[in-house]
Amino acid sequence: MNSRIQRDLRLAVRSILASSLAAACCASAADTDDPIETVRVYATAVDEDPENISSAYSILGGRQLRERAQATLGDTLNGLPGVNADTFGGGSARPIIRGQTAPRVKVLSDSIAILDASDISPDHAVAVEPSLVDRIEVLRGPATLLYGSGAIGGVVNVLDRKVPTTVPDERITGSLALRGGTVADERAGAVGITARATDHLMLRIEGASRDAKNYEAPHYAEPRVDGTWAESASGSIGLSWVSDRGYLGLAYTYRDDDYGLPGHHHEYEGCHPHDNLLHCGDHEAEGEGHEYDEHEHGVAPGIALLSKTFELRGEWHGPFAGVERIRLRASQTDYRHDEMEEGIVATTFSNEGYEARLEVQHADVLGWRGVIGAQYANTEFSARGDEAFLPTVKSETVGAFAVEHFELSDAWHFEAGARQEWQRHVPVNDPRNRRVFSDSATSVSAAVIWEVVPDYSLTLSGARSERLPHAQELYARGVHLATSTYECGLIAHPLTCGGLENNAPLATETSNNVELRLSSDVGALNFSIGAYYNKVDDYIYARTLDRFEDFRLIKYTQRDAEFTGAEAEVGYRFSERLTATVFGDYVRARFDDDSYLPRIPASRLGTRLNATVRNIGGELEYYRVNRQSDIADYESSTPGYDMVNATVSYRTGGKAGLEMYLRGSNLLDESAWNHASFLAGVVPLPGRNVVAGVTLQF
Repeated sequence: MNSRIQRDLRLAVRSILASSLAAACCASAADTDDPIETVRVYATAVDEDPENISSAYSILGGRQLRERAQATLGDTLNGLPGVNADTFGGGSARPIIRGQTAPRVKVLSDSIAILDASDISPDHAVAVEPSLVDRIEVLRGPATLLYGSGAIGGVVNVLDRKVPTTVPDERITGSLALRGGTVADERAGAVGITARATDHLMLRIEGASRDAKNYEAPHYAEPRVDGTWAESASGSIGLSWVSDRGYLGLAYTYRDDDYGLPGHHHEYEGCHPHDNLLHCGDHEAEGEGHEYDEHEHGVAPGIALLSKTFELRGEWHGPFAGVERIRLRASQTDYRHDEMEEGIVATTFSNEGYEARLEVQHADVLGWRGVIGAQYANTEFSARGDEAFLPTVKSETVGAFAVEHFELSDAWHFEAGARQEWQRHVPVNDPRNRRVFSDSATSVSAAVIWEVVPDYSLTLSGARSERLPHAQELYARGVHLATSTYECGLIAHPLTCGGLENNAPLATETSNNVELRLSSDVGALNFSIGAYYNKVDDYIYARTLDRFEDFRLIKYTQRDAEFTGAEAEVGYRFSERLTATVFGDYVRARFDDDSYLPRIPASRLGTRLNATVRNIGGELEYYRVNRQSDIADYESSTPGYDMVNATVSYRTGGKAGLEMYLRGSNLLDESAWNHASFLAGVVPLPGRNVVAGVTLQF
C-alpha cells in the first residue's frame, strides 16, 4: 500500500472519529466520577493495608486527570513528585522519573509493555492516549521488580477500561468529554461506552480525537513555534465475560498520530566518524576539517504513526485452595511510524511482537503473602531509510519474579522481592555481522516498615537491580538527527567509532539503591518525605568522542554513576473545604570523576491551595523551577522560571452528571526551557494557555 493511500485512510479514520466526537476534548473518558486526587499511596500486588506496604505510588486519576490531561503521557505526569517530562514539541514527551527516562523507565498498559519506538528516541511518541485513561500509577522502589529489572527509575502503569472487569449497574453507561485550549488552538475529545450485551457479556467502545496547531511561546522569534503541531485519532473495542469469580476479555486498539518535529535539521546528516573525529565535509575537500554543506529546508518534518494492538486480560479469584487470585495479561502489537520530509517518507521505524504475563497471588505461607509470576516477550524492531542507525533486531526476554510481604507485628512489616531475567538480541541481515547478545540478570529488593506511632510510618528500602543493555545501546551505528549525534554501540567491531581501543568488555549495569521515607496519610496532616541514593556500577551512557558545533560523535560506554535525590509532598486540611500543600523534588547525578550527567531535571519547589464550596472547586498552584547549572561539559545551563496555574470547576451531584472546568496554565506567560529535553535552549515550552472542558457522565 503506497504512502498516499495510507495517508488517505488515516485522514478518513480521523474524520470519522472527529465527527462522532463533535470535535472534542482531551479529558478522561472514565465512566465514573470518583474524585481521585493526586495522592501518595503504596503499591504491591497483594491487597494489603496500605500502611504496611513499602513501595510508593503516585496516582493521577478522576477529576484531576481530566483537568490535567495533555496530549502526551510525559506532559500529563509532569509535576508529580520526582516526575518530569522529556519534551519534544507538541506530539512527543516521555516521562522522566528521578532523572531517568527510557529505557530505565518502563511504560506499561495494565502491566504489559507498550511496544512502540519511544525507548529509541525522544521524538518518538509513547503510544498512549491520555484522554482514554482511567488512571495512571507511577511506581518507585522494590515493587518495580514485578515489571522489570531494568526499571531503576520507575514504572508508569496506565490503566484503562478497554476490557470491562465488572458488570455496570445500568444497561449502558459511558461518558463524553470535550476540551479546547488557546495556546495551540487545540480542539479535542473522548467518548467511552460500556454496554451489557447479556448478564455476563460486556462490550466496550471508545474513541478520541485531537487537533492542535503550532503552539505559542513568549519572547520567541516567531508568533508560533514551528513543528509543534499535533493531530491524533484513536479507538478501541473490547469484549469481556464477567462473573463473580473474575473476567476474561479481549480488546483491539487502533492509534493514528501525525505530529511535527521542531528543531529537526539536516545540516549534519552527512557527518560520519574517522577514528575519534567527526568528518562533516566533502571527502574531496582538503583535510579532515569540520565542514558541512548547509542546505535549505522548508516545512518542519513530522512523524506519521500507526499502532494496532490486541490485548487479552483475565482474572480468576479464588481458583483453588492456597491461591487467592490468578491474573493473565497478553498483547500483540503491530507498530510503525514514518518520518516525513516535505511529504516524502525519509525513515520508517517498526516494532512487531507480543508479550504475555501470568501472576499468581498465593495465600499465607508461614506468615508470608505475595505474588509469584512469569512473563515472556518476543519482538522484532527494524529501521529503514535515511536515519536507519539500527539494524533489524529480534529480541526475546523471559522473566520470573516474586514479591512477598511478612507482618511481624502491628508496628513492623517486611517486604522482599526477586527477579531473574534472560535476554537475547539477534541482529538480522546485519551488514556489519555483529554478534548475538545473550545474557541474564538477577535483581533483589527488601524493605522494612516501622509504624513509629499510629498512622506514622518510617520505611527503609533497598534494591540491587541488574539491567541488561537495550538493542540501541548495543548495535547503534549512524546519524541520529533528533539527538544531534552520530551513535556507536557497545558491541565491538573493526569499524567501530574510534577503533577497537574504544571498546571494552561488556559488564552488567548494576544499580544499588537505598531509600528512606517518612509518611502518613491519615488525619488532617498528610505527607510523604523521602530521600534516596542510587549508585550505579557500569552505567551505560553516551560518551562524547568529538563535537562539531551542536553535533556530537558518541560512543556508548560504561562508567560508575551516582544519583542522589529527595521528594516531598506535605498537605494540611484546614477544613473539609480548604487544603494547602507544599511540594518539591531534587535530583543530582554525577559520574565517578564528579562530572555531571546530561539533561538532569532542575529542582522544583511549590505550593498548592485547594478549596470547595458546594459543587464548585478551585485550585491555585505556584511552583519555582530553579536554574540548572549542574551540567555536562557540552551542555549550557538553563534559567529558572516561575509557573502559576489555576483551575475552577463545577460539578453536578451524584455519580452521573455534568462537570465543567476552566484551567489556566503558565498564567504569567513565562519563557520556560526544559533542561531535561534534547531541545533545551532551542525549543521553548508553551506560553499562557487557557483550557475549557466539559465532561458528561451517563
